Amino acid sequence: MPVNESPEILLYPRIRKSPFFYASRRHGVAKYSVYNHTYHPRHYGDPVAEYWHLLNGVTLWDVGVERQVEITGPDAFAFTNMLVPRDLDKCAVGQCKYVFVTAPDGGIINDPVLLRLGENHFWLSLADSDVLLWAQGLAHSSGMDVTVREPDVGPVQVQGPLSREVMKDLFGPSVLDIGYYRCAEYQLDGMDVVVSRTGYTSEIGFEIYLRNASRDGVRLWETVLEAGRPHGIEVIGPCHIRRIEGGILAWGSDIGLDTNPFEVGYGYEVSWMVDLAQEADFIGKAALTRIRDEGVRRKLVGVEIGGSRLGSYNDGSMIDAFPVYAPGGDAPIGKVTSACHSPRLDRNIGFAMVPIGSAELGTELLVGRPGETVPAVVVEKPFVDPQKMLPKQDLRASAAPG
Repeated sequence: MPVNESPEILLYPRIRKSPFFYASRRHGVAKYSVYNHTYHPRHYGDPVAEYWHLLNGVTLWDVGVERQVEITGPDAFAFTNMLVPRDLDKCAVGQCKYVFVTAPDGGIINDPVLLRLGENHFWLSLADSDVLLWAQGLAHSSGMDVTVREPDVGPVQVQGPLSREVMKDLFGPSVLDIGYYRCAEYQLDGMDVVVSRTGYTSEIGFEIYLRNASRDGVRLWETVLEAGRPHGIEVIGPCHIRRIEGGILAWGSDIGLDTNPFEVGYGYEVSWMVDLAQEADFIGKAALTRIRDEGVRRKLVGVEIGGSRLGSYNDGSMIDAFPVYAPGGDAPIGKVTSACHSPRLDRNIGFAMVPIGSAELGTELLVGRPGETVPAVVVEKPFVDPQKMLPKQDLRASAAPG
């Protein structure tokens, strides 16, 4: 029988729906995936057009799949500090941090954004793995006075250069005072929200975390859309072209339980992500200290890939990782974990996990794509704006008049 290249995804009660599911599907979702046991719109028909909307305007995303793990109680700080290898003594109330949740062997269980809402009040805004169960199990056996639960909170992302105008219309000029990876609490037409300067794009952007999301999800969606219409807002899915350009990793593809922070560039080069000098202990500290001292045998690198244009990664064109070969070799030495064609760079780019001996810039490789083997070369990543100056900019200073 012929293969159905585009099978449907089944919509039924067993898989969770985000608070924005019924609102976001009105815009013509073309592909769903399941993320954190929840339906997730991946794109609305043309991922390349969505990419250009993001770069040039403002976009709205349903990211209700970013389930929150809320940690509260008298020992919440100590417990959360035990979960992650960053030193949370350096995280103020009202600040956000990109963090890893590490396993005893140093593997990456998840890479959430952490929001510190109070001295002993944290949210972990999750990537695609079951941290709630992990954290609840640890809390049960820890003897700490801590409560771990999933709150009724759902985020949307408002991303792109005109996101500041939309957010200013929604919340007033004070929203532009929120610094990069900072957050603040607001009321919006009677809805309780937390607004953060975060996102999955390396562009100017915000996330709006809605409390009582199961009740108010559709209303928030419609409120943001209405504010965005004068600015040409478009509903899109997560833009994987832009996240690959920006060096943003995807849990389950580029990182996971079988990788550690040193292998993926967040250890030696970005030592604050794994702060082994901090006084506090954390899960995986001994293993990561050993890995640091012994060195790694493989590394996640940036690659440019030859051949015809790749897809957008989230369009169904990359079903599996691509094998990587040394020139003249028959057996794979690594794999391309994420890849796409960058329209503005006009080349195929991606990430590859390769042996440390093949990780030097300029190293020539071969990549097995469906139906062909093509040349590739190791290059610097991120591919665009490596210092992330674009999302870090002062929005007050750069805001349009009016």
